[in-house]
Amino acid sequence: MIELKTALWWRATLALGLGSMLVFINLYIAQPLLPLLAQDFEVSALSASWVLSVSTLGLAVGLLFWARVADQLGRKPVMMGCLLAALLLGILISQLSNFYGVLLARGLQGFFLAGLPATAVAYMGEEFTPKALVTSIGIYIAANSLGGIGGRVLGGLLAEWGGGWQISFMVLAAVSLLLWLPLLKWLPASRYFVPTSKGQGGAALLSHINNPLLWPIYLVGGLNFMVFLNQYTYVAFYLSAPPIHMAPAALGLLFLTYLTGTVASGASGWLINRFGLCQTLLAAIAIMAIGNLGLLSSRLPVILLALFIDSFAFFLAHACASSWVGRSVQQHRALASSLYLVFYYLGASLGGLYLYPFWERAGLPGVALGMWLVLLMTAALSVRLLRKERARVTTKSEQLSS
Repeated sequence: MIELKTALWWRATLALGLGSMLVFINLYIAQPLLPLLAQDFEVSALSASWVLSVSTLGLAVGLLFWARVADQLGRKPVMMGCLLAALLLGILISQLSNFYGVLLARGLQGFFLAGLPATAVAYMGEEFTPKALVTSIGIYIAANSLGGIGGRVLGGLLAEWGGGWQISFMVLAAVSLLLWLPLLKWLPASRYFVPTSKGQGGAALLSHINNPLLWPIYLVGGLNFMVFLNQYTYVAFYLSAPPIHMAPAALGLLFLTYLTGTVASGASGWLINRFGLCQTLLAAIAIMAIGNLGLLSSRLPVILLALFIDSFAFFLAHACASSWVGRSVQQHRALASSLYLVFYYLGASLGGLYLYPFWERAGLPGVALGMWLVLLMTAALSVRLLRKERARVTTKSEQLSS
C-alpha cells in the first residue's frame, strides 16, 4: 500500500486534490452570481438560489449511483469520465438563455460532478495505509475548500469583467478541461481494487444506514453543511442590497473567508491524532456556534469575522466526519463515503429552503438563529457518537483482557 510522504503518495494525493478542486470550482461558481441571475432572469432570491441548490441535489443523487458503478468498474475510469462530462456541460450552460434550461443543465452537471467525490475517499482507503489516509483526506478536503474559493472568487470577478454570468461558466469550464488532461497521467491506477458483485449493494447500503457508528455522522455532516453553505447565500443577498451594494466581483471575494477552512482541513490530521475524533468534532461545532454571533451585527467587518470563524470550524468538522467514515468501514468503502456525501449535499440542497423563513422574518440575525438550532442537534449527535465509541472501546478492551 502507499505509505505516507512517499513519491507515489504525493503524486496520488495531489492528483486527487486537483481533481477535487475542479469539481468544486464548477459546482460553486454560481453562488456569487445568484443576485445577478435573479436580476437577469427576473426571479426571486429563493428561485435564483436553485441554480446552486439543483446542482448540489444532482450531486447528491449521483453519489450513490457512481459509487455503485465504481465498485464494479473501478475508481479511476469513473472519476475521470464523470469529470469530463461535467466540464462539457459547464460550457453548454454558458450558452443557455432560458432559466429552466439552466436549472436542468446544472442538475445534470451536479450529477456528473458526483463521480469524483463518490470514489476518491474509497480509492484512498484502498490504496493508502491508515496513517497516510488521515493526512490525505485532510489535504483532499483542503483542496475542496480551495476549489470552492476559486469557483466563487473567479466566478464573481469574471462576471464583472466580462459583463455577465455566462462568461464565468465558459472560462472556468474551458480552463478546467485543460487541467483535466494531465490528471489522466498523474493519478495512479488502482492496485488493490476488488470489484463488488451487483447483488451486494442493497445489503451493504442497509448495513451502513443501520450502523450506529455511521448514521449519526451522516446526519452531522448533512446538517452542518445545510446551514454553513446557505448562510453565504443570504449574506450575499444582504450585502448586494442597499446600503452596501456589493458588486459581483466583491461578492466573489467574500468567499476568501474559506481560506481558514483550508487551514483547518490541513491541520485536521494533527488535531484528530492529538485530541481524538469526537472531541475535535464537538469543539468545531462549538466554535461555529460562537462564530455565528457575528451575524447579529449589520457591520461588514463583523460579518466577515463570523464567516472566517465559521469556515475554520465547519471544515474541521467535515474533516473529522470524513475521517470517521474512512476509519469505520472495511468493505464497500465507496458506498459508505458516498452515503455520507449524499446526506452532506442533500443538506446543501435543503438549506436554502430551511433558512429562507428565518431570513424573511429577521434578516441575518434570523439566519443565525436557524443555524444555532441545527448546531444544537449536531452537537447532541456528536455526544451520542462519543458515548458509543467509548462503549465499543471498553467492550473491546474487556474482551482482550479476558
